[in-house]
This record gives sequence, C-alpha cells and structure tokens, in this order.
Amino acid sequence: MKFVRFGQAGSEKPGLVDAQGHIRDLSGHVSDLAGAHLDPANLARLAKVDPASLPLVAAGTRLGSCVARPGNFIAVGLNFADHAAETGAPIPAEPILFNKAPNCVQGPNDDVMIPKNSLKTDWEVELAIVIGKTAYNVEERDALNYVAGFCVCNDVSEREYQAERGGQWMKGKGCPTFGPLGPWLVTTDEVKDVQNLHMWLDVNGKRVQDGSTKTMIFGAAYLISYISRFLQLDPGDVITTGTPPGVGLGMKPPVFLKAGDTMDLGIEGLGTQHQKVIAFKG
Repeated sequence: MKFVRFGQAGSEKPGLVDAQGHIRDLSGHVSDLAGAHLDPANLARLAKVDPASLPLVAAGTRLGSCVARPGNFIAVGLNFADHAAETGAPIPAEPILFNKAPNCVQGPNDDVMIPKNSLKTDWEVELAIVIGKTAYNVEERDALNYVAGFCVCNDVSEREYQAERGGQWMKGKGCPTFGPLGPWLVTTDEVKDVQNLHMWLDVNGKRVQDGSTKTMIFGAAYLISYISRFLQLDPGDVITTGTPPGVGLGMKPPVFLKAGDTMDLGIEGLGTQHQKVIAFKG
C-alpha cells in the first residue's frame, strides 16, 4: 500500500493512494501517520479499508512529508561504493552516521531554501527507511520486520558547512527544508527487493544521478540492526541511507544549486519529487 499525508503545512491529514492513483482521505480511520500508528500490523489493517469508501482528495492538493515529524532523523554517509569513489573517500569499514534535524522534514514538492550566505548547497537522492516498531539490538535477519515502509528522500546538503566548518557533518545537513520525504510511504510488501531499486535525480532537466540501491555498501536490514546497537529506534524514526554518484560536489569543477534551479528525483516504485530552489528568506 502507498500512504500519504496531504493538506497545508502543519495541518496534514493521512491518506492512501487507490488503484487509480487517486488520494483518499484516511483521517476517519487514523489520526496521522506517526508513532504507533506506523506499526506494520496497523498499516495492514488500514490497507484493508475499501478505498472507494473514503473521501476523494482534490487533485493538486499539496502533499506533506509521508510521515509526521520524526523523533530521530538519522543519515548514513558514503554508503554507496561508487559515490565514495567520486569523492575520493575510502570505503567505510562501518557505517558513518550523522543526524539531520527533524524539523528539516518537509513535503516532496515544497521549495528548497538555500541557507544564508551558502555557496555550496548540493543534492542527494536517497532511499529512506521509516521505522514502524521499537527496535533495539535487533538482528539483521529480523530487521525488516520493524519497518513501516520506504520512501524517497532528498538529503539536501551544504558542503561548506558540512566539511569546512569543523566538527560533525550535521552542520550542513539539517538546515530548514533540507529533508523532503515522500511522496508516498510504501509498505514493505510492495517492495520486492529493496537492494535493487533504480534511483535518479535531475537538475534543471539534466540527469546528474543515475544509480541503484544495489551499490549500497551496507544494506537496509544491516543498517537497522547496526544503528539499533547504539540507540533505540522508535516508530516514526527515519533512516536515510546514502546516495549514488552524481552529486554536485563530485563534478569537475563542482556545481552547486542556485535560486531558480529545479530538482526532480525518484526511486523505482517509491514515486517522484519536484523541488524549486529559492533564495534565503530571513
């Protein structure tokens, strides 16, 4: 099943996508796609609701993030062998983890704002994992049982903040608007092989990233198990799992986003996003 959240920012309602691709209002059955409501058993219950019995949402209605603001928004760095190669970085022996700010989450088609005085804002199409059940010290073989679903993430990044200002990468990863999620939360039963999904991103209509989750160094199940050794993952937490090659930083010379640019991105079976880049608004 494909679940969505729709409506004005801050007032989104839960919905599902019917067989014809129309959005149906689920708010009569669940208050939001958040917390315990994301338990896989609860999502399976919601999937049994007859879509025809649900109110139809008007075409063109804004989509919010496919999950409500997460408690934890965890990211994995240099997790694609071909992306590590383009940056000249060694293959990590263990996953590189950092945080994105939970309040950078936004809808898949909302504008992305360049931070004040930024000259190195970059793009990264990524597979995101949404946790559905509390996970702590889980085994890799069981890890996907704790997943509510998967979605597209644009891990927007400011490279100067990330790499040239000292300290952790999170400085360049959590600026407002830097975490578009969606359009859909796709349940695990609809994803045949999460480690073999085509992923891509265009800037101003030009294909710059064209990769696959098959080149991930650490797969989705391993990442859930690994992260759960160090902290408890709660329902609604998001893990974004790294990007394939083609980021602006890796180009020769590097190319970064500017106001007026557009980004279109997607992952096979998980839908697409479209964002316009806007200048900083104080």
